[in-house]
Amino acid sequence: MPFRWGPAVLIGRGVRLAARLRKAGGGSAVPGLVVNRVAPGFLGDVLSSFKEGLVVVSGSAGKSTTTKMLVAILAAHGKRVFTNPSTANISQGLTSALLERVSLTGRIDADLAVLEMDEGHGALLSDRFRARLVLLTNVMTDQIDRFHDAEKVQAMLGRIAATAEEAVVTNGDDALLAALAPAAQQVRFGVTDAVLAGSPRGLGYAATTPDRIQDGTRVTAVAGRDAEIVVRGEPMTVRLPARGVHYAVDAAGALAAAERLLGVAFDRRVAAQALAAMTPVFGRGEVTTVRGHEIEFVLVQNPASFQLNVDELDEGLDQVLVAMGSDVRDPSYFWPVDASRIGRARIVSGSKADEIALQLLYQGVEVDRIEPDLGVALDAFLALPAPERGIKTIVFTADAMRRTRGHLGLTS
Repeated sequence: MPFRWGPAVLIGRGVRLAARLRKAGGGSAVPGLVVNRVAPGFLGDVLSSFKEGLVVVSGSAGKSTTTKMLVAILAAHGKRVFTNPSTANISQGLTSALLERVSLTGRIDADLAVLEMDEGHGALLSDRFRARLVLLTNVMTDQIDRFHDAEKVQAMLGRIAATAEEAVVTNGDDALLAALAPAAQQVRFGVTDAVLAGSPRGLGYAATTPDRIQDGTRVTAVAGRDAEIVVRGEPMTVRLPARGVHYAVDAAGALAAAERLLGVAFDRRVAAQALAAMTPVFGRGEVTTVRGHEIEFVLVQNPASFQLNVDELDEGLDQVLVAMGSDVRDPSYFWPVDASRIGRARIVSGSKADEIALQLLYQGVEVDRIEPDLGVALDAFLALPAPERGIKTIVFTADAMRRTRGHLGLTS
């Protein structure tokens, strides 16, 4: 039945067109939601159709960056890769991403797919697909309204890992990942003792294993955006898309997966060039120009990512905006984070502005203004003259990030 999925594809594209006519740049998940209802087998069938297989990237943090890194490396080696570049990682978002490229026969012209999957949705979908390789980044207490317990996340990732037919690439520094696949199936990556010791607050994982990896792909040094990573026993110098040891760990995961997928065709020089040319995923240490001002966007999604990213900020920044949105159900979740390095926040905004401002004040951060309306806050922040030190920096949670993108017209 070559045109089995033709009606579903046409319906999905019709819904997508209607959503975009109603709101430019909007409705990206709605087509997927509709198609999943009218053709529940569509997603799994298309995901299973790539001739070189499906690669799934999941975990609490680092999924988007690791996915983009892996795609860049594979593409640089000549592979035609389908991915979900908008970080649409839940079931309706994945289906919407497929609708962008799928033919009426339900097939996509690509060698393989590399898809970021949300932990919860990936677990729910795990009976619909088989993966060639699964890459797991880490386990953290993340989104406490959904993933309030590390063991709950571990169980979800275990269901995703069980779909892997060839290998499970795991962060060898995270003790909760070690039990999710047979040792013979695991490909481990991680950091050396020296790198871990050089990260003053560790790596933020729920449980860091004392069983440090001694071979395989491992980060041996990190300095800002530069890292040294050993692959196949030989060191390679890597330029990261953003600064910090957490980005070096993402790169190690992507390199470990690429090396396993490409086999003898893997070329560390090509891989290093691909990573150096890669731009950050939106908000993940991205620097861009808006209204004539250079701005760095820093996304914080849980206490670990908040701490690691704030620790990498330049000291004495002159202009910082901090925004906490409705995705943070309980702002006390972030109180363990020492945000004092921010020093001074010109504006604090978002629906939870008062709560994050209180935390900052208790930690000795100067707060010039609290403005709950994020649009007003962004306009006021961009209207400030050029900073005396550093560049304008916006630290935001996921909801505030999405609203910032929409307000500033950064929807591509």
